[in-house]
Amino acid sequence: MRVSILAITAATLLATPVLAQTAPRFAIVPAAAAMSETLTDLDVYNGAGEKVGEIEDVVINGKDVVGYVLSVGGFLGMGERYVVVSPDSVAVTYTASDKKWHAKMDATKDQVKAAPEYKYDAKHKS
Repeated sequence: MRVSILAITAATLLATPVLAQTAPRFAIVPAAAAMSETLTDLDVYNGAGEKVGEIEDVVINGKDVVGYVLSVGGFLGMGERYVVVSPDSVAVTYTASDKKWHAKMDATKDQVKAAPEYKYDAKHKS
């Protein structure tokens, strides 16, 4: 009887599906990728070479980058305001020759300044 109980227990354990944890997923950072810290404080220029703003922050919703917060206007931090632009409207590139990141946007200073103002709320600014 002892052998049959052991055999039944062993068969039951082998037949029960194993509940495994989901393995963590890792990613490889592409060579052309920019880090959020790289983007912060990056000046944004238009095609005419005018500075139209500075990337203040990156807006992430779930898994997606949905915007860049630009600081526009002002001087030495006084009078500046924030606007949010789509990441599709800003081309971020790295130039190996000068080892610098560049941001370019197809907009005038006036167009960017005329965009709706974004105000940080308490949960978004530390």
